[in-house]
Amino acid sequence: MDFAYRNGALHAEQVPLEEIARQFGTPCYVYSRQGIERHYGEFRRAFGARDALVAYSVKANGNLAVLALLAKLGAGFDVVSGGELARVLAAGGDARKTLFSGVGKTEAEIAQALDARVLCLNLESEAELRRVATVAARMGKRAPVAFRVNPDVDAKTHPYISTGLKQNKFGVAYADAERLYREAARLPQAEVVGIGCHIGSLMNSAGPYIDAAGRILALVQRLETGGIRLSHIDLGGGFGIRYRDESPAPIGEFLDGALGVLAGRKERLIVDPGRAIVGNAGVLLTRVEYVKPGAEKNFLVVDAAMNDLIRPALYGAWHDVLPVRQAEGAAANVVYDIVGPVCESADFLAKDRRLAARPGDLLAVMSAGAYAMAMSSNYNTRPRAAEVLVDGGKAHLARQRERVEELYTGESVLPW
Repeated sequence: MDFAYRNGALHAEQVPLEEIARQFGTPCYVYSRQGIERHYGEFRRAFGARDALVAYSVKANGNLAVLALLAKLGAGFDVVSGGELARVLAAGGDARKTLFSGVGKTEAEIAQALDARVLCLNLESEAELRRVATVAARMGKRAPVAFRVNPDVDAKTHPYISTGLKQNKFGVAYADAERLYREAARLPQAEVVGIGCHIGSLMNSAGPYIDAAGRILALVQRLETGGIRLSHIDLGGGFGIRYRDESPAPIGEFLDGALGVLAGRKERLIVDPGRAIVGNAGVLLTRVEYVKPGAEKNFLVVDAAMNDLIRPALYGAWHDVLPVRQAEGAAANVVYDIVGPVCESADFLAKDRRLAARPGDLLAVMSAGAYAMAMSSNYNTRPRAAEVLVDGGKAHLARQRERVEELYTGESVLPW
């Protein structure tokens, strides 16, 4: 287990979380190398000998140490900004195994991607195709492109993370795809190399994913009949993980189903997992500052806040919360809301949790490896947390805690 109790103390691999708190302070994100490698390996094993690329979705967790580890394992990357591309390259990632996605690429980002020689620009509109062609012509380059096609398949997830329906901002309409591919194929500045889709996040059932693969395959076959042959088929990510009591289908079930649909096809298969690789490989370590009883609610006020982990406030997301030290003989008979010091009523990490806790106790907010530090902010002028990567019996500082004075370095006091 990546995070487990030993003699009453919660460990990350072989390192007690208490020791990490002493060494690096709180709040602090802690990641398990063992967990990241194991989850990545599930995808590689599921593909077997099939020509495939696991393109890690950088938006889930862009820490350089995490990216460097995945690059060493052979992963490609899926980025959605010039900043994420810069991170991949700084971590030693291969641009030729990197897809540049996203609905709003600027001319500067397109030029950056072409200079880096990325594997593919995933286009999400006709206007973007024209912009890419203009930038490529200016640079004297030919842009490798694919369209992200909206297959209109309902992933049956939270509406904020559903991405494959007609009303979502992502992708091009399925009905428009053939015309757009023909237009792209006529452009001398574009090289049509693939097709992609992504129907949503936190999928627990493989059915919608397999349905989307079938819809994309039918389109690929029609394109082929029209003389447009593709090098890769990108089926996206969105694989669910267990946060509470979910029972997501095994990765093999998703990929076996897709491989079955695409049996006999020669195109390289690409998937873009993020959360499924890092989500359960990380925790947020926080310390109780105050125990605050109330007439209707009891609160544990901790030193982490919504600026550190916004998922509960943004999505109503549920994260398990465990005491770092199991209290001997102490009954967890009080129900608390676990809240932070940020000046917002939405500043909570968990609600209605039965815990035995005192000021100074450490808590671990579980399943915090994805969309946690990556979505953090400096609201209330709060420095962002440190990040630590554990490798067996060693804890390595992967990102130092910010200092308050760093937060206003670029600002000026004007001479009024």
